[in-house]
Amino acid sequence: MARTRETKEQAAGGEPQAADVAKAAAPVAAAAGPATVAASAAPRRVQVKVGKVVSNKMEKTVIVTVENTTTHRLYHRYMKKTSKFAAHDAENRCAVGDLVEIVSSRPLSRSKRWRVREILKRAE
Repeated sequence: MARTRETKEQAAGGEPQAADVAKAAAPVAAAAGPATVAASAAPRRVQVKVGKVVSNKMEKTVIVTVENTTTHRLYHRYMKKTSKFAAHDAENRCAVGDLVEIVSSRPLSRSKRWRVREILKRAE
């Protein structure tokens, strides 16, 4: 059973014409070129969160808690939910109590997927 134009023509007894092969290959090359360029040039979307440093006992790593307010499904009251994130702090600049801004990054270790962008407020 023939699946492509070339094999159908070969099955009929003739060789495919060079113009037919060029026409068939042109739309594929044109479609693949700009799509791959556009996909690679698209800016990566990074998440940004603001939280407080609760631990800096590890080297080059801090634990940051981020508070988020959500509504309860049944009671429709506001609740505070806290999440902990391990963030990369290359120069060990953060201290416990600092308010920091973290951004998502590639996986740096098993638990670290965040990086400290800047320290917004120092702890007293």
